Amino acid sequence: MTANVSNDINKNINGSLVIGVLLIVLGIIAIAIPTVSTIFAETWVALILISSGFAKLVYATQTRHQGGFIWKILLSGLYIATGVMLFVYPRTGILTLTLLLGSFLLTEGIFELILAFRLRPQQNWTWVLGDGIITLILGAMVWFQWPFNAPWLLGTLVGVSVLFTGVSRLMLSWNTRTALNQSDSAASA
Repeated sequence: MTANVSNDINKNINGSLVIGVLLIVLGIIAIAIPTVSTIFAETWVALILISSGFAKLVYATQTRHQGGFIWKILLSGLYIATGVMLFVYPRTGILTLTLLLGSFLLTEGIFELILAFRLRPQQNWTWVLGDGIITLILGAMVWFQWPFNAPWLLGTLVGVSVLFTGVSRLMLSWNTRTALNQSDSAASA
């Protein structure tokens, strides 16, 4: 019984290790060819918006007697139209998404700075302050280099995110495998 459980855990750990390595490779590829990964990310957002719009449309028709039907239809139309526009005009979509990302980072940076000064009496509040400053600087960099950074920025950020997700998954799986091997060695001794 214990051997079967141990084998199942080892299979899960091995699968997690493989996924971690795959994510690392995909992250490196995305960073190496950021223009392609930017187009991929923009197309992915377009497909998500279109799918969400149709899901909202189905929901609107199913709940049409509960009120707000027109608003639900308009909202679903907005999602679908935005997704289609991103899909049909990817260059414009990339420029728009990059500008939105810069706006988001600037706003987040300002909110983090406000939060940091609200947390000032607490210990380690400077970590929040540092996060706010860095986020504000990143947002400013996106804004001041726009539109020249648009073709590569989103793909690079997605690549970095995927790479670090792969590294963290690989390390967690590796630690679990090491801990499992140590407990098996201790049990057999």
